[in-house]
Amino acid sequence: MSGGKLPEGWVTTHLSEICSKPQYGYTTKSSSMGDVKFLRTTDITKGAVNWSSVPYCMDAPEDVSKYQLQDRDIVISRAGSVGFSFLVQNPPSQAVFASYLIRFKPVNYFSEYYLKRFLESSDYWNQLSLMSAGNAVQNVNAQKLSTLTVPIAPIAEQKNIAEKLDTLLAQVDNIKARLEKIPQILKRFRQAVLAAAVSGELTKHLTQTKKNEVTLDKIATIIDPHPSHRTPKIDDAGIPYIGIGDIQPDGKINFTSARKVSVDVFIEHRARYTLNEGDFIFGKIGTLGKACVLPIGFKYTLSANVILIQPIKDKVSSDYLRYFLSSPLTMQEITQQANSTSQAAFGIKKMRAFKCNLPSLVEQAEIVRRVEQLFAYADTIEKQVNNALASVNNLTQSILAKAFRGELTAQWRAENPDLISGENSAAALLEKIKAERVASSGKKAARKKA
Repeated sequence: MSGGKLPEGWVTTHLSEICSKPQYGYTTKSSSMGDVKFLRTTDITKGAVNWSSVPYCMDAPEDVSKYQLQDRDIVISRAGSVGFSFLVQNPPSQAVFASYLIRFKPVNYFSEYYLKRFLESSDYWNQLSLMSAGNAVQNVNAQKLSTLTVPIAPIAEQKNIAEKLDTLLAQVDNIKARLEKIPQILKRFRQAVLAAAVSGELTKHLTQTKKNEVTLDKIATIIDPHPSHRTPKIDDAGIPYIGIGDIQPDGKINFTSARKVSVDVFIEHRARYTLNEGDFIFGKIGTLGKACVLPIGFKYTLSANVILIQPIKDKVSSDYLRYFLSSPLTMQEITQQANSTSQAAFGIKKMRAFKCNLPSLVEQAEIVRRVEQLFAYADTIEKQVNNALASVNNLTQSILAKAFRGELTAQWRAENPDLISGENSAAALLEKIKAERVASSGKKAARKKA
């Protein structure tokens, strides 16, 4: 446990002192059918376990009771997602746990809910990190987990802390769930803005110019940037080879992780085109759309799964054309026109023949200004939401830290001194647990002797 004076009536001990002997789980493969449920690490990493989605044992153990999960069991992952834990409550009648999980059961007179929350705290995760330090493969074993230092409150206070944490963290989760919905709302807002932009709704209060229906080849040079549709060999020291998969959610290109090709490939490709400011690419195979502005001034080339669009400056605004092609109605029409045999495709010929209702350059500029203004507003909200989510995530650990420093129950302790002292203290609780263990060991020894 991190340094600091413990509250009155508290002590520290090791996990092994407050739990039964740890047990490794059962080894088999999972199956979609069977009689015995098979709880794995992947089932516990999302928090609550959905037993209906937990698979079955391919080969059930001969003695199911040896690994049968019971109320108050706590399983901890020892490999993969190391350290994740789950408190078992009302498990199915036949459910066992996998070998990458270790079972600990809190002894009598100890709150499993209190221990569950400690295993979510930064104090726990920090100790776990030190246990795994220096290992090439991140894992931990039962012996190491048994040495975890746990701050122990008197049992009445444990229950009080667990109840307070349930209330507070449920509120935090509720706030987090609401915040996590906002990005989707903003995504729909941006799509609504684009729909309004190309339909004329954004500028309907202005004296609108007559829209001319034109095909895209009349207002832009549309190029297949790949002279050959054969994928060139990788050259780790070469030039970035940008495809639709390299466009990030924020609309920018990730050049760092992009495939690299030789300088010869770059020269061969660039003989077909010269990039100008305002040029953008559009996905034509698999992932359609995702119009993305191309930066200029450094070397890269384009893959076969994109179309290069070079707007003709005196006929169309590059930004307006990009917004038009990204709008929901346009994307819906493109998707309908795309070939859908093995994967969607919208080739050069279809792009050149695609029709656009084009307002005047003046109105295009005003539409672009309003779209960017509204997008900037959405971006500001999204940034605030991300900051709020980071704060909420920090709040969870802050609340847990306060709980296990006794700060959430300071007033309760002041009002209930008899429940934290004498025979009700944490030290007395540990002595009681030790006495029970000694008595239990004696009974087992007597049975063996008999």
